[in-house]
Amino acid sequence: MKLPNKIAIVTGAGTGFGRAVALALAKEGANTVVADFDEESVRKTAKEIEDLGRKALAVKVDVRFSSEVENMVQRALEKFGRIDILVNGASVSTTNMVVDMKEEEWDNIMGVNVKGTFFCSRAVARQMIKQGEGGKIVNVSSMAGNGGAMQLAHYSASKAAVIGFTQSLSIELAPYKINVNAVCPGIIEFSELERGAELTGTPPEKIEKEYISFTLFSDIGKPEDVAKLVVFLVSEESNFMTGQAINISDDELTMTGPMTIPKML
Repeated sequence: MKLPNKIAIVTGAGTGFGRAVALALAKEGANTVVADFDEESVRKTAKEIEDLGRKALAVKVDVRFSSEVENMVQRALEKFGRIDILVNGASVSTTNMVVDMKEEEWDNIMGVNVKGTFFCSRAVARQMIKQGEGGKIVNVSSMAGNGGAMQLAHYSASKAAVIGFTQSLSIELAPYKINVNAVCPGIIEFSELERGAELTGTPPEKIEKEYISFTLFSDIGKPEDVAKLVVFLVSEESNFMTGQAINISDDELTMTGPMTIPKML
């Protein structure tokens, strides 16, 4: 096991990337605080972790609010006594043209994706510094953070901000042996297909076909593919890496410049 008895916090752990990451960490020996806005989903993920023989703590948290984040960290310390790993997986998105976008829509995306990453990183970094034994922080960005995307200006801006935040935080925390990196997933099964279907009413299979046309392997990734990279980044194998934003994609658009998305979105 790569993470025996490590203590991790994973936000957005009820579904998608976050759930896959939480389970992958557990399989490598970590005990995990499973945090998400949806209380029912975090309880399910926590139960899955316990079924793997690890300990879990389910916490309902809205990462847009500092007080809730601080409570999450306090509960983690009360149960486990320390924090070794933080994965900022909480993320939301909508689709809209800038000219039609309301201020509330912009603020919600920035609140979860950017402010939430800041609040969680700040609270956990303070504890890691106090522990004096280093630590690992991984922020989930997106390939959309590397270039513009039609109808996703707010999301792209938020994920670009996560990359910049990651790079800056890595410099600040380097003296404390705390590694800070970001992962930038491309087209991933859960997040893109389910979200696209929900937002547009388009059948997931139609969205999948459109997305596959952009990929080099004629396939789309799975949340578990992202989780494997996260496991590497929070293990000792990545001790010489910090401040990196790593693409995980076979999408040719990540290599050719600003991305576009299917017209149906």
